[in-house]
Amino acid sequence: MAHRSVFIAPRQAIAIGIVVDLSRVVRTVFLLEYISDLELRQQITATTNKAEAYNGFSKWLFFGGESVIADNDPEEQEKAIKYNDLVANAVIFQNVADLTTVLRELTKEGYGFDSEAVAALSPYMTSHIKRFGDYIIDMDNAPEPPEPELILPETPAEMLV
Repeated sequence: MAHRSVFIAPRQAIAIGIVVDLSRVVRTVFLLEYISDLELRQQITATTNKAEAYNGFSKWLFFGGESVIADNDPEEQEKAIKYNDLVANAVIFQNVADLTTVLRELTKEGYGFDSEAVAALSPYMTSHIKRFGDYIIDMDNAPEPPEPELILPETPAEMLV
């Protein structure tokens, strides 16, 4: 088989050069903004930390082999990833439902919560999970439907009422 060389027309080469230079300008402007804007740096760091927290949570839930997918078949790899995401989402859902129930009960008892404190709660808790334990599933005992609404007081004065 003969080797083909890649030929780029002069106009295409100029256009590619312009796009590369423009991307460098955009990157430089972003970096200057990032360096000078403390709030932007904090927001990016917080978002990155949330993504990393999910990755650690998901890795902790992955059964067997420290998140190593032993199969080289792309379909099997995709299935393993999707199954792990499904388990992670189910645990997150249950954690949020449990947190909502506890916050609702504490609110009924007269405790108040700052919305920022509630926003800082993480659904990635694992200390209460028996990862390799025995689970008994009673299919005849349906769980109560979750009550997703949680109304928190808007102001500190409402917290005292």
